[in-house]
Amino acid sequence: MGKAGVASVTIRDAMAGMPPAWRRITSAIVLVPLFVWVTTSAATWTFQALVIAASFLACRELARMFERTGRPIDVWLCVGVGSALTASFATSLYAPTPTPELVLVVGGMLIFSAPLWTPGRPVVECTANTLFGAVYVGWLLGYAIWLHRRPDGPGLVLFLVGVTWTGESAAYVVGSAMGRHRMAPLLSPGKTVEGAVAQIVVSVAAALVLGPWLVPGCSTIGAAGAGMALGVIGQVGDLAESAIKRSIGTKDTGSLIPGHGGMLDRIDSLLFNAPALYFYSLYAWCRA
Repeated sequence: MGKAGVASVTIRDAMAGMPPAWRRITSAIVLVPLFVWVTTSAATWTFQALVIAASFLACRELARMFERTGRPIDVWLCVGVGSALTASFATSLYAPTPTPELVLVVGGMLIFSAPLWTPGRPVVECTANTLFGAVYVGWLLGYAIWLHRRPDGPGLVLFLVGVTWTGESAAYVVGSAMGRHRMAPLLSPGKTVEGAVAQIVVSVAAALVLGPWLVPGCSTIGAAGAGMALGVIGQVGDLAESAIKRSIGTKDTGSLIPGHGGMLDRIDSLLFNAPALYFYSLYAWCRA
């Protein structure tokens, strides 16, 4: 193993000994400044490449999670179609072709026809799981690329991530400290009504702070409405991923990010919030 590999193992081992909260904070200190730089200062293709890489990793985690628990799925077809779907949101910005729809049709046809060249008895669950994984991650995450290309796009992306993750942190803290009423015990026993309310309130407050700073010209009412939408829809996204994990009997999708789990665990709320904020900015907020 090379020096870089040894250093990587040493860092991971050191962080493994930390309490979960400190692992979360340490990961944030390292990753947040890098994300802000890529979003605001790097070339546009760098941000797009980051989103596509996140799609690749999340699709692979989801597919392998299905595979580990004995659910039939074509791992690399799921990863390939899912990543191509996300990438198509970038290429569609430079061509008149409605590329995401085209990739969805072609990718769907590949997945549906996979039993023709796959040995063994055709299993419809394999087709369904493969298509589900590709669309769930690849299609929804692609809206982050379109959001980034909107007027004030980098600010909108930082607004999206800042409001979503601030609200999630509030839900975690309040739910852990004073949560008494379970919100969805069958899907996520740790989620409480108190934490859910805290997430909505703090999401609105974060939106009111970040909105004028990151998206100049947007009204106070518009910012509050966006915060409310992200606070509610983000929780739906989080519970949707919990439902997937609960249905196949697993807890985390991976261990890529210390303190946070896998890539899919980190972006589950963003999968719903990215398209929500894109359409909100398109029709209800910043119509530049």
